[in-house]
Amino acid sequence: MITKPVALITGASAGMGEAAARHFSQAGYEVYAGARRVEKMSHLTRLGIHTLHLDVTNAESNQAFVDRVLADTGRIDVLINNAGYGSFGALEDVTSTEAKRQFEVNVFGAFNLIQLVLPTMRKQHYGKIINNSSTGGQLYSPLGGWYYASKHALEALSDSLRLEVKSFGIDVIIIEPGGTDTNWQQITNEHLLRATPKSSPYRSMAERVVKTTIKGMSTADELGQLMLKVTTIKKPKSRYQVKFIDKLMVIAARKFSYHIMDQIIGISQRILTN
Repeated sequence: MITKPVALITGASAGMGEAAARHFSQAGYEVYAGARRVEKMSHLTRLGIHTLHLDVTNAESNQAFVDRVLADTGRIDVLINNAGYGSFGALEDVTSTEAKRQFEVNVFGAFNLIQLVLPTMRKQHYGKIINNSSTGGQLYSPLGGWYYASKHALEALSDSLRLEVKSFGIDVIIIEPGGTDTNWQQITNEHLLRATPKSSPYRSMAERVVKTTIKGMSTADELGQLMLKVTTIKKPKSRYQVKFIDKLMVIAARKFSYHIMDQIIGISQRILTN
């Protein structure tokens, strides 16, 4: 039976999940990396990381993933719910099917895996659950309603979970990336344009958003390192951000009125799209 600490990471074929898999492996963890595109993780396999097919929207896939880890190791020390994507588009345009899928991936898939690992973590009286959210879990903007709603839901559920499992020695930690130097923005832009036909009254707004240039973005490596770092903190905070601007925006969302936040978001969008 494996005695090294064991980490499960979802959405590990690219970006933050891939970076986290590398950093946890280098730190001595037995890493199980899950993603739908297993072929994209061949380089992780060569590093000694276990790469498995995982579709977080499929309960049987989640069960098989956790069962495999427990069969191999008998323990689960860290779960990183990283799988997710941004479904953008005007609320008038986005279909109910796409809205539901956004929640299936970003919320229900994550909490299905949490339900599956909790019995083991409670038995161990130890565990770290890291939910990769977004500054969008505190904020909002036009054309991002369903994405922001999913991240707000993920954070509210994480807050409730944190209080429920604290007495069992389990920490629940939220990571809130802002702009990230990954393919996330490209995928989001593709969703936005698909959801916004040329006949839509929101098309010009969508095209401006697609042209947005964000500077000072966090890298996948920075976020992978942060995920590893928070597992070493005895009494972690509930939320972590990387960049100062991300911390500032989260503080503003907590402190300012919605009227002021509307103005801040409007100004920032005009700056980014010019």
